[in-house]
Amino acid sequence: MKINILGISLFLLISSCKTNNTNKNQHSSLSSTIDSIATNNHFNGVILVAKDSAIQYEKAFGYSDIDTKEKLKTNDKFYIGSISKQITAVLILREYEKGNLQLTDKLNKYFPEIKQPWANQVTIHHLLTHTHGILEIDQPLEFEVGTQFHYSQIGFGLLAQILEKINHKSFEKISTELFTQYGLKNTFHPDHKKYNNLVKGYEEDENGKLVYATGNPVKYIAGGGFISNAEDVLQWHRLLYSGKLVKNTTLNMMKTRYATRNHPIFDKIEYGYGLLFLDGEQNIQIGAFGYAPGFPSAAFYYPQTNMNFIVLENIGYNLNDFKKTFKTHTDLMKLIKNKK
Repeated sequence: MKINILGISLFLLISSCKTNNTNKNQHSSLSSTIDSIATNNHFNGVILVAKDSAIQYEKAFGYSDIDTKEKLKTNDKFYIGSISKQITAVLILREYEKGNLQLTDKLNKYFPEIKQPWANQVTIHHLLTHTHGILEIDQPLEFEVGTQFHYSQIGFGLLAQILEKINHKSFEKISTELFTQYGLKNTFHPDHKKYNNLVKGYEEDENGKLVYATGNPVKYIAGGGFISNAEDVLQWHRLLYSGKLVKNTTLNMMKTRYATRNHPIFDKIEYGYGLLFLDGEQNIQIGAFGYAPGFPSAAFYYPQTNMNFIVLENIGYNLNDFKKTFKTHTDLMKLIKNKK
């Protein structure tokens, strides 16, 4: 029996060309749809979409400085808001893996100076999941520990202090060492001061005018104050979801539902450790939104398709209705979620 080598080679070549053309058409369609959504929503920021190890879309829209009309670049840096919480959660969980803390540790172990009775009730787990009820250090709890969810920055501030007490270093140094270890060269604690290309953030006031959000916009850096750019957030995703930052068993803890929040964007959302997802969708769409004044952001991972989606914006529109503020983000999330 003779084998037609030429015919087989020709068939493989034609098949390869068809596959390449299909991929090109899909990428072209994706790009044009993203462009249309961003333009229609007057988006000002950076959008990045990646699948597997390849970036499929990366583009900057608008200005880093509206007054001088300096155009945004894809490597510009933004405050990433509550995306920061998963970084702090990872730092805590790495200490948990080393045996340096337990998630059941009570706060009085680390803060003997707190005289409120809740110091021997609230645990690290409660801080991570916003179920602690702390309003202020010198005040009674808002609710009984573990019975409710109240989104809180102060809890993550306490987590940063716990890390400092364990490591005998500042939270700035602890986080900087993590970023350096894993090659996140564009991610910074704002006190590190070695960053450049940090864009200006703007907010729409009650008259519809854009005003500059001055200074460091976040009190508790651990809860919402880190600085990064789109490709570093993508690299963070790749490290986190591949089990390089924490063990897979620990990552599964991060992806476990511990509380439900009435969310200003999704109405109801489930919370793990620094990560959020819709009910039952932790293996479909998982990640975080962020808002530091002037900086709406979103970073989500899609395990079934191995896609990553990052949006960093530096204008906060319609702040009385976050569904409108984050319309570009959620429109694009629907697009990526439905992409096969």
